[in-house]
Amino acid sequence: MKYLFYYLIAFVMLTTACKQTKNEMTEGIDIANMDTTIIPGNDFYRYACGGWMKNHPLTAEYAHFGTFDQLNETAQEQVRSLIDELGKKENSQGSIAQKIGDLYATATDSARLQEEGSAPLKDYLKTIEAINEKSELNEKLATLFRDGFSPFFSLGIGPDDKNSILNILHMFQGGYSMGDRDYYLEKDKHSETIRTKYVELIQKLFILSGYDEKQALEASNAIMKIETRLATIAYPREKLRNPEINYHKITIEEMQKTTPAIDWKKLFELIGLKDVKDLNLCQPEPFAEVNKILNETSITDIKYYLTWEVINSSTSLLSDDFVNASFDFYGKTLSGATELRPRWKRAVGMVNDALGEGVGQIYVEKYFPPAAKERMLTLVKNLQSALSERINGLSWMGDSTKLKAQEKLAAFNVKIGYPDKWRDYSNLKIDKKDSYFTNAMHSSNFEFDYAINKYNKPVDKSEWHMNPQMVNAYYNPSSNEICFPAGILQPPFFNMEADDAVNYGAIGVVIGHEMTHGFDDQGRLFDKEGNMNDWWTAEDAKKFEERADVLVKFFDNIVVIDSIHANGRFTLGENIADQGGLQVSWQAYQNTLKGKPEPAPIEGFTAAQRFFIGYATVWASNVRDEEIRRLTKMDPHSLAEWRVNAALPQIDAWYDAFNITETNKLFVPKAERVSIW
Repeated sequence: MKYLFYYLIAFVMLTTACKQTKNEMTEGIDIANMDTTIIPGNDFYRYACGGWMKNHPLTAEYAHFGTFDQLNETAQEQVRSLIDELGKKENSQGSIAQKIGDLYATATDSARLQEEGSAPLKDYLKTIEAINEKSELNEKLATLFRDGFSPFFSLGIGPDDKNSILNILHMFQGGYSMGDRDYYLEKDKHSETIRTKYVELIQKLFILSGYDEKQALEASNAIMKIETRLATIAYPREKLRNPEINYHKITIEEMQKTTPAIDWKKLFELIGLKDVKDLNLCQPEPFAEVNKILNETSITDIKYYLTWEVINSSTSLLSDDFVNASFDFYGKTLSGATELRPRWKRAVGMVNDALGEGVGQIYVEKYFPPAAKERMLTLVKNLQSALSERINGLSWMGDSTKLKAQEKLAAFNVKIGYPDKWRDYSNLKIDKKDSYFTNAMHSSNFEFDYAINKYNKPVDKSEWHMNPQMVNAYYNPSSNEICFPAGILQPPFFNMEADDAVNYGAIGVVIGHEMTHGFDDQGRLFDKEGNMNDWWTAEDAKKFEERADVLVKFFDNIVVIDSIHANGRFTLGENIADQGGLQVSWQAYQNTLKGKPEPAPIEGFTAAQRFFIGYATVWASNVRDEEIRRLTKMDPHSLAEWRVNAALPQIDAWYDAFNITETNKLFVPKAERVSIW
């Protein structure tokens, strides 16, 4: 599946306290979550969230914990209870219930996992060890990709960016396992420490897998050389955000010239793709480097690299020695967490990954009331109307571009709760007699077949790209759709008894955020049909970029920790969506008040104040220093603090609601405030 240009958001709303009658809908503000000793205009984040932060110190399990994570904990518990209920019944072999139960059972059978140790992995690794010539790599690469591994690069099937009704093959850069290219390249002490710890991880996991110390040392040297070469030539994260730069549709003959060390026709046929005529080579330069690596590197070092791809990707499926070694690096060193998540949570995650819609179908029957869907549909309609009004009112945009923007907005495909049709898992083999590793391979094969079966076929725009039980939401430009799964539409996130001001400040901004993604620096490059198509006049495009650049510079000036600054260019799309979501949801809420008396204060807060407190509360969180550094490198979203303290100072209504003046630290002169949508 093509994930490069999907936009995700992670929101949660804490709505407790001051419960009166259900008809009054007065829930939403809990003063215990606030720190009212802080002046709102100096630090609104801690004013709205300081109490919550004090009362929810980080536990050893988390590098970051916020109200979003609270809701996710609830969703995990809900899924776990469903699995427990299924386990109490007699489920026929081949049923969804049997597969869910058996996969969970193999994932939580700690005694068996310890007894098996590295055994499930060893037979698999022997097939790599048996390679003698580079001519044999095509067949092995095909097997690895089918089993869910991605050595050297990755591939997927998804809509053609310029012909969104048809699925094509996309080829992506990749092959380096620390997650971000900068970890391999930066020379500061922190990065050097991370590289040292990574080499230690490689050596430890090779020894656990049955290799001696000499082989482990040789392997770590070979792997670091290959991965560093791949990272050096890889596109930086800012460049990856530009869909135009990442679209290069070429023929298979041209692909063969780019990377002649691989027989692409043969490789594609081996993985199940026949008659590939063209494809999107998203990042050409990294593939040219793969060709050089394959030509210049010994078969022994290539085998070490392929072996590492399998071992490192499989640690969660093996004994605790593997799990703990991986956590020491990816959890402790990179993120700062000090304690592994409980086994049951990891198992629920695997079940959601492998049988997501199977679980989702059971989940929505129990946890998603029809009334929630109806209220969401109303909210979405109100937000669409508000965004339409704002587009018409833009002083910087010309009429012809406005017309195209309105057409795109009207064409939004809205998905709420769960899919209209569910996936068929009948061909997925899961059996508790098999090892956890084997069941995971079966799942990977199943997913791979599901994906490649879409190749060269019409895009199914009814398909969901997120499970119903997920606490999240997304906008997808290739289908011009916004999606809000059932998992996010429940208390405390979306409260049917909550005050409208708070709901518009929280779930309303979620809706507005996703809508605005259709018009951010990436989404604006796609038309109403989901095709990458320039529908802007040159003058309007220039004005958009000028306004966006102001937002980039604003965030670039933020110091997140020590001497590390936020990356305004990398986070631009999410920052535009936050700012736009706030503007649109505020206008939508104001529209609901027309012809009505001003809502009464609740807990001493006006409706306007409740709106902005509701927004800030969804970002209440605590985060470790290591995680701040990691997220600033890898996450296109700004850190939670700055999604409040940098977003709200752009909103005029916030100043009015809290009497913010030039004497306050967060004050931004009106002429310097960013206003795009």
